[in-house]
Amino acid sequence: MQQVRSLVKVWCVVLLFANAQEVYSEKLPIVLWHGMGDTCCFPFSLGGVRKFLESEIGVYVKSIEIGNSVTEDFKSGYLVHPNQQIEMVCAELSKDAKLNNGFNAIGFSQGGQFLRGLVQRCASVRIRNLITMGGQHQGVFGLPNCPSLSSRTCERFRQLLNHAAYTDLMQHFLVQATYWHDPLNEARYKNASTFLADINNERYLNDRYAENLLKLNKFVMVKFNKDTIVQPLESQWFGYYKPGQDKETQPLNETDLFIEDRLGLKTMYEENKIVFLECEGNHLQFTKEWFRNELFRFLM
Repeated sequence: MQQVRSLVKVWCVVLLFANAQEVYSEKLPIVLWHGMGDTCCFPFSLGGVRKFLESEIGVYVKSIEIGNSVTEDFKSGYLVHPNQQIEMVCAELSKDAKLNNGFNAIGFSQGGQFLRGLVQRCASVRIRNLITMGGQHQGVFGLPNCPSLSSRTCERFRQLLNHAAYTDLMQHFLVQATYWHDPLNEARYKNASTFLADINNERYLNDRYAENLLKLNKFVMVKFNKDTIVQPLESQWFGYYKPGQDKETQPLNETDLFIEDRLGLKTMYEENKIVFLECEGNHLQFTKEWFRNELFRFLM
């Protein structure tokens, strides 16, 4: 009898070890979504990130392309409404057989809030871990040093958004207007925003958004401490200006969004599903070493 018990114990250990090995060796595909002024495939940006992940982790990596060419993809970052982009990407990813068993996702800059919108709205895909790099989860109020555009164009964008962000024309013409968040006029923002106010459950409560976010294993938010693009920096960690002014900021856990748990973020925090990471660089400026040390654990 003692020998039987010992044999059973040995087999239990073997099975546990085998299961642990199987879990450890499971590598999910990765989906990338680029930001403003970028494309899916530039070799010096997401094209390089895709090759880096493919070579070092050895998984299928899909970099989202909006449209039928790199040129169309570039323009989409400014001119194709996020609601339309998310709908298109939901359909595309749902048809990709390599993603059927789930995948991890990394959103760069505005691609971060677009991927979060995908998690909340697209029930036909299964995202395990969501990583946002410099995402603007509470929006922006200012476009300092906007990338890929001349300073004159940046200034024109700023002027347009400051004076006309919440007009129907701008909300349907310029992507950045859809996550422009004026803390001096919260009521107008909530009523007029055609994207951000919706996915942040600030217009009306959509229970499905919180339910879908809660399905994530981890929601990782990376903030770049020397960012000159995202204003305010705290938006990258879901914080923002205190309502009614644009000087003093508050972290996520002090916002009504968190306290009232309208998006399930408080529940996620209590379940240790939210991870806050910092990178000591300007917007999207990180090293391969930092990426390996900080993010590979969420991708392996």
